[in-house]
Amino acid sequence: MSARIRWSRWLVAAGLLGLLVGALDPLEGSLVILAGAALAALGAHLGRSRRRQYASWSLVLVTTGVAAMWIASAAGGFGPGTGRSPGWGALVLLPYAAGWLLGLAVAVVTLIELLTRRPQADRAAPGE
Repeated sequence: MSARIRWSRWLVAAGLLGLLVGALDPLEGSLVILAGAALAALGAHLGRSRRRQYASWSLVLVTTGVAAMWIASAAGGFGPGTGRSPGWGALVLLPYAAGWLLGLAVAVVTLIELLTRRPQADRAAPGE
């Protein structure tokens, strides 16, 4: 087994763990979730997974949601005392939650794919 595949397995597993641990407190764990999405995407790319594009989209969505959350927090948040409607929270919630769910699904499926992949030498060429 190549070192690239071994590294990709570890990276996707660490990313999955980061996504799960960060979800215990989504606000304070936002940087852990962001790092988990990045590790899972990097592992999917290293392992040349068929789902690497979805992992990249997950990273983009999580990054957008975390950035929106930090910007909104710096501006005072949402609610009655801020002058901003709680509906503006959808700008944070939608990409953040969608990216987290997509990242979680992609990390699980990619990890299964990488763990069940046969070594390159054992694969038969198409038509043989």
